[in-house]
Amino acid sequence: MKFDAGRCSDAYEKLEPEADRLLPENLEDFLVELRARTGNSDDLVVQMHSVAGCQLAVVMFEGQISNQQVSQLLLGPLGRLELPEEKGGSQGVMNWLRSGSLLASDQKEARTLDEVLAFAMSGFAVVVVDGQKSAVALGYQGFSTRGVGEPSSEVNLRGSREGFCEIITLNVALVRRRIKSGLLTVESLDAGRVSRTKVKLLYLRGAASAGLVRAVRERLRQVDISVVLDSAYLQPFLDGGRFSFFSGAGSTERPDVLCAKLAEGRVGVLVDGTPFALIVPFLFAEHFQTMDDYTHRPYFAAFLRLLRMVSFIATVFLPGYYVAVVTYHPDLIPDLLLSTFVGSVLYTPLPAFWEAVLVFVLYELLREAGLRLPRPIGHAVSIVGGLVIGDAAVTAGLVGLPMVILIALTAVTSFVVPSLYQPVTVLRLLFLVAGGTLGLYGIYLGLGIFLVDLCSLQTLGIPVTAPASPFDRRSMRDLFIRSSWKKLQRSDLRVGDVPGAQKKDDR
Repeated sequence: MKFDAGRCSDAYEKLEPEADRLLPENLEDFLVELRARTGNSDDLVVQMHSVAGCQLAVVMFEGQISNQQVSQLLLGPLGRLELPEEKGGSQGVMNWLRSGSLLASDQKEARTLDEVLAFAMSGFAVVVVDGQKSAVALGYQGFSTRGVGEPSSEVNLRGSREGFCEIITLNVALVRRRIKSGLLTVESLDAGRVSRTKVKLLYLRGAASAGLVRAVRERLRQVDISVVLDSAYLQPFLDGGRFSFFSGAGSTERPDVLCAKLAEGRVGVLVDGTPFALIVPFLFAEHFQTMDDYTHRPYFAAFLRLLRMVSFIATVFLPGYYVAVVTYHPDLIPDLLLSTFVGSVLYTPLPAFWEAVLVFVLYELLREAGLRLPRPIGHAVSIVGGLVIGDAAVTAGLVGLPMVILIALTAVTSFVVPSLYQPVTVLRLLFLVAGGTLGLYGIYLGLGIFLVDLCSLQTLGIPVTAPASPFDRRSMRDLFIRSSWKKLQRSDLRVGDVPGAQKKDDR
């Protein structure tokens, strides 16, 4: 059979893509539809071969497959294939392909044009035989990938140094290697109408309730966006469903953290192309917990957790509280510090509120510049901002020294809990506005709104503030103070058993 390239070119202009189009039995019709669907893309590779009395095509995408593996493990055996006359033809070749005679890391069957494209774009060589309604996809991936490395955002002193990478199959293997149990279940989904990004759902049967798994699965299936490039694209769909500064879905770069959460009845979500896994549901108290807490002695872990909580409170409320006291309540300032604080306000051209806003915005500008610029220049920005601009502003009398110390202190404390940096930054500014306009009354009013919003937040029926609110004495053994492993081993804690959790139908 001769392939008509002109016919394909004409069809490219006329044919519109249709979802789930079945593979045409005629090979030439298939190639016409394939090139029309891909826009005759230059990286599409189609090799025509005549094997055992029938025509077949090998469909690949350049840069996605290993040329050496395709030549040695696929094209070589196909070129040497000889079948008896009674077992020849297209059906005989298809039976031979399905029999596993070819060596491949993975072998799938594709029945629609969308499946052919999905496999080919994932590093498979898809063999389409003339006269057959299905194709065979063989895994010969050969694209460059980043190997398993140390997590950059969750550094620990003890424990594993392995972090997730961008390859979803390797990430699943990192979890499977740590949980060698048949209870660990992995489900596959696709996200993104155009990108068709692979998504893996991980959970432990018996630990995670069937209702929770079903709810997460349904929310992911209802995601209707064109492209999914990171797990953060899916995170809003797993939240409580309303605006809040805090998210009910957490993220981690560490396989051991994900395994620990799965054992507590959570559901993990891995997205192809990103090294961050989602954890659903995620409690607010878990922002103050790290993997090192479970390797340190209990008393030291408790000290670190309390230190993180104090740092969170300081970075959110301290700037606004300082502005409120200096502006509206100077009588609350101790006598030894009264001259220093009030003097810094009297001898600067700006009120305390605008002075704090100026220093706060300047710090955020320097942080963003240092983060986005190349590393050698980023260090120079930090030096210029800290030594030149900061010292010059204080010396010239534009900014008071107590304000610079205060903003620097809150900047340091904001990095103690990096997972809360985004909400902390906005909340710090809001409490600064409240303290600068209404004084301490604004701070207390904002605190009440903050607590009401946090306590009312739920994710898939699980209160985010559990087990502190609603209170559960049994779960407090691993909240503010971590008990020893001898006490923790006595009974397993499940996130679905916390007070206030809405029990879902597990049928």
